[in-house]
Amino acid sequence: MAMFDFSRATEEKYQYKAYNLYNFRKIPQISRLSNQLKFDIEVVGQVFPFKTNNYILNELIDWHKIPNDPIFKLTFPQKQMLLPKHFQRISNLLQLNAEKEEITAAVTEIHAELNPHPAGQMDQNIAILDGERLSGIQHKYRETLLFFPSRGQTCHAYCSFCFRWPQFIGDDAYKFASRETGNLIRYLRRHPEISDVLITGGDPMIMKAKSLLYYLEPLIKTELPGLQNIRIGTKSLSFWPYKYLAGSEADEVLSLFRKIVDSGKHLAIMAHFSHPRELSTKAVRLAIKRIRRTGAEIRTQAPLLHGINDDPAIWARMWRKQVRLGCIPYYMFIMRNTGARHYFSIPLAKTCEIFKQACQQISGLARTVRGPSMSATPGKVQINGVVEIQGKKHFCLTMLQSRNPGLAFNPFFAEFDEQAIWLDELKPAFGKSKFPFQE
Repeated sequence: MAMFDFSRATEEKYQYKAYNLYNFRKIPQISRLSNQLKFDIEVVGQVFPFKTNNYILNELIDWHKIPNDPIFKLTFPQKQMLLPKHFQRISNLLQLNAEKEEITAAVTEIHAELNPHPAGQMDQNIAILDGERLSGIQHKYRETLLFFPSRGQTCHAYCSFCFRWPQFIGDDAYKFASRETGNLIRYLRRHPEISDVLITGGDPMIMKAKSLLYYLEPLIKTELPGLQNIRIGTKSLSFWPYKYLAGSEADEVLSLFRKIVDSGKHLAIMAHFSHPRELSTKAVRLAIKRIRRTGAEIRTQAPLLHGINDDPAIWARMWRKQVRLGCIPYYMFIMRNTGARHYFSIPLAKTCEIFKQACQQISGLARTVRGPSMSATPGKVQINGVVEIQGKKHFCLTMLQSRNPGLAFNPFFAEFDEQAIWLDELKPAFGKSKFPFQE
């Protein structure tokens, strides 16, 4: 297959180089930023994790459009991500050259106010085996298990909206991770109802092929009664497509994908694309082509984000590009109720309108996408739209997934609220005191 010439292994373009809060002033393009913007990044970066790389800096961000460039907003901390009181507190400490311990204490208090693990992840998604709580495994929906390999609990770069930000702040109390697969295999044997294992993080594709093999080979070599599908959640196609293009490491990764498919398991790469520009480079187009040639499919998903992709035309363009490249549009998510939700969130009513207008611009091949969907405590709640009944507006909703499988795909209604941004702000319609999932 014709592609880049990787014969020169030292070619700088293809060598991964990461930047974080402690060396971000060494980024070549950073001189374009004002001193105030640099300081703002340092303040917010104390609270939310920051990491970027040379591919994003050189091939995705339009530095002529800073600070409004969508990829810049997607990857660099923004001042408005912190509430004014939080920003001022950390700003004052930095300006006073406070001791590290004092800054850490303030940041820890702020973290606790930001709902670090929403949707019952810490206490309701627990996998139990022989009375023991399993680390790095979550079992929320009957057919699907989430597995967090310890070597995959970082990313090529961090999305500024990330709902898994607690994974990256260095606090083990907030972290999901599993160092071995033995308990995973034993749990799958006990639960034949599980058909899907989602390998997640962080980003599992940050791992080398050898580590991926360590975690994935037992799933294809062990006789498991229910397992049919292996999913890998990743942003690597957006943030480091050279993972699938450069040298022997790329070949080994793709060989592993082919091995999974040849074993009879279905392999789905759950790719995160937040903006059409992430699909615009030669590297990502070739990476998608190479992955698809292994027999794996690529499904795409992303949240709707204020200031980044809150335009129907952006989503329509992105979905059309994905279909043209052979990917399957899968989900439009609603920004989760954690972290910088006040900065990125969009009212549910406007969200519905953006989704509807985007879908009206695409063909049936792209209408595989589902949404807008909230991954809330009771399950994945889709907003089907706004309907008028007896002269009043209502939200019509459906549970695409539920802790109680019997509730899935039963429509229910909520009173219309023009300002609501999350499920817990809605009230049941028609005088009811509870939603179905509360009964």
